[in-house]
Amino acid sequence: MKTFNNTKGSLTESKFIKYLLISIAISFLSIMLLVPLITIFAEAFRKGIEIYFLSFDDEYVLQALKLTIITAFIAVPLNLFFGICASWAIAKYSFHGKSFLITLIDLPFAVSPVISGFVYILLFGAQGWFGSWLIEHDIQIIFAVPGIVLATIFVTFPFVARELIPLMQEQGNDEEQAALLLGASGFQTFWKVTLPNIKWGLLYGVILCNARAMGEFGAVSVVSGHIQGVTNTMPLQIEILYNEYNFVAAFAVSTLLALLALFTLILKYILEWKVQKQLDKLKKEEQ
Repeated sequence: MKTFNNTKGSLTESKFIKYLLISIAISFLSIMLLVPLITIFAEAFRKGIEIYFLSFDDEYVLQALKLTIITAFIAVPLNLFFGICASWAIAKYSFHGKSFLITLIDLPFAVSPVISGFVYILLFGAQGWFGSWLIEHDIQIIFAVPGIVLATIFVTFPFVARELIPLMQEQGNDEEQAALLLGASGFQTFWKVTLPNIKWGLLYGVILCNARAMGEFGAVSVVSGHIQGVTNTMPLQIEILYNEYNFVAAFAVSTLLALLALFTLILKYILEWKVQKQLDKLKKEEQ
């Protein structure tokens, strides 16, 4: 039976309903998250820890790991720069087309990664719009590292901007305007005032961006060509190992991405707490 708590203004269910809902939530998360995660590590170590580590002693696996790191190393800083610029423009200025810019930032969330990969093929493939010019100048983008980097940048560029925009809007412009009135330059204002205020949100966006960059499959699969030792990232190499019935190696490499996901979740929780604490502080100052 449910009752209404007048003091808190909230609906209070019976203990049976409360524990039933909690049980359903925990059961769903266990089935969808914990069981697959446990299965990955169980299969990876099924033949022993020695075989697990031998799975990484493979040229193609090491090349895939190297390419994944290189791709993230290029895509994340570029998205960091874009995210700061875009969020600064949207949060600090009023201009025509702001809503359209926000819509464009959200585009990768609405478009399938596979479709974005096909778009790059239509642009830079041999039969694409710029294909002839690229061939004439001996420039290869599709089925090469540049195409993988471009596809990764596209699917990951909203993460930093989407974390910073609401944070900057909540903070307003008062501190920046005060710094400028006191004689600070634009760079000094950003470095001494804006950046300290957005550091936790910025780091949060970078972590999510990096996790998606290293785990991206759909867009990269389309533009890579699946060339072992050349254009295969870790997710693509895992698929190949699994299709070749090398299950232990496939699950062993998968544990790296699983550990990255766990690490990301832990940092995400910590940074969400930091960002929320910062927003609460700002609200108290406004009151």
